[in-house]
Amino acid sequence: MSSLFAFLHHMAAFALVAALAVEFVLIKEALTVTIARKLLIADMVFGASAGAVLVIGLLRVFFFEKGAAFYFTNIPFLAKLALFALIGLMSIRPTREFLSWRSAVKAGQAPKVDEATLQRLRTAIHAELAAATVLILCAALMARGIGSLG
Repeated sequence: MSSLFAFLHHMAAFALVAALAVEFVLIKEALTVTIARKLLIADMVFGASAGAVLVIGLLRVFFFEKGAAFYFTNIPFLAKLALFALIGLMSIRPTREFLSWRSAVKAGQAPKVDEATLQRLRTAIHAELAAATVLILCAALMARGIGSLG
């Protein structure tokens, strides 16, 4: 069972990073109705996979792996949790913006977005990707038992 949950956790994490990478590429394009629709879908995948990563990860911590005592005394794990929360917070603005485009997209129109807003979205998504990269490093350190306080 532990291997199954490890697999599910990794698949959800890969889907999260892939969705974020898709957003990163798409937000650089001229905003058309097609690009806006793809951004909405990518953001939906990002949110769903983030939820899956969180739930499956917590199940692994408390039921399937080394136990909560190991994880909550491991600095890279704590950093990983903090980075996950930070990525979630940084994703609020892009998600809210993308959701505001739904009516225009449903009407077959490209959303009207000023360049400053697009630049803020690009910056936020870029920062999310950078944080995800550091999170992956923390995951590798944690898996090797590096940074344990106990």
